[in-house]
Amino acid sequence: MTKRIEIEFKSSVEIMNTPMKKRRFIVDEMIYPGLHVLSGDPKIGKSWMMMDMCLAIAKGEKFLGRKTEQGHVVYMALEDTSDNLQTRMYELTDEPTDNLQYVLLVNTLGNGLEDDLRKCKETFSDLKLIVIDTLQKVRDTVDMKYGSDYKDVSTLKSIADELGIAIILVHHNRKQQDSNPNNMILGTNGIPGASDGFLVLPRK
Repeated sequence: MTKRIEIEFKSSVEIMNTPMKKRRFIVDEMIYPGLHVLSGDPKIGKSWMMMDMCLAIAKGEKFLGRKTEQGHVVYMALEDTSDNLQTRMYELTDEPTDNLQYVLLVNTLGNGLEDDLRKCKETFSDLKLIVIDTLQKVRDTVDMKYGSDYKDVSTLKSIADELGIAIILVHHNRKQQDSNPNNMILGTNGIPGASDGFLVLPRK
């Protein structure tokens, strides 16, 4: 049963007079604390892109010419092996860093993933980013209904907000092309709708 909440009111005056917090970027003008989706066709380079971003944040180096906020990063590479990761790492850098941590196996949503994410923050106090590669690997359902998509992504967004970090979900595109990026993401509009931002990699 859903926990009941007490309704609270805020006047437009209170809203307008409340000082706004300046948005903090982890990757300048690109990634900020919250829930983001990276979607693309299979084998288009999503994992390579995420590993490159993770390394840049872990080292405090630029990513795609953009400044990063240095700190710990956890990459949940749920479709990879240690051998695959090692091969990619050798391609990307000669200087590994302890600020980038890999996880190859986690629990699913509603079955312990929420605690796994909180443990990342407890273990690394300066945690900036968690990458979940891929979204479907942490879902128990293959149900592609709007309600299921929205609920799952909203749950992950709530945890990102709670921990003050960015979470990026790596996901797949539909087979059909579309001029609207929203419609290219596999599943329903509940996925981009519940996220803070999304990036769709176009087909080559």
